[in-house]
Amino acid sequence: MNCRFCDLEKKEKQRVLEVRETCTVIFSNPRLMPGHLLIIPKRHVLNLSELTVEEKQELFDTAIEYQEKILKSVASGCDLKQHNRPFIQENDLKVDHVHIHLQPREYEDELYLKSHIHDREIFKPLPQEEVMTLIELLR
Repeated sequence: MNCRFCDLEKKEKQRVLEVRETCTVIFSNPRLMPGHLLIIPKRHVLNLSELTVEEKQELFDTAIEYQEKILKSVASGCDLKQHNRPFIQENDLKVDHVHIHLQPREYEDELYLKSHIHDREIFKPLPQEEVMTLIELLR
């Protein structure tokens, strides 16, 4: 297996912000904005559901801690994201190793002006029949 996120503290020392028992905090490269961080479990897994209780606890505790640091010192807002997109082949922007993104945000920042400004066009009212269908699928 050749995973860019496994053994990060050895391969990408200059990007590593902190190494903990079960996860590593690194600067995202490529990044969407200054201060864009990734919280990555050390153990190679594809889905959050594959993490142990201890790994989940440390992953989310670390994400929350760094989100607070970003809010205190870097930006007035911070998005916390995790993507699960097996339908996209691994590439420069997608790694098949679960991780959490922390993205510092400001009002009308570059990401908003180029992408999120179009959210109103994409979001749609929730139809009741969709709710009923999804309730059955998700229970």
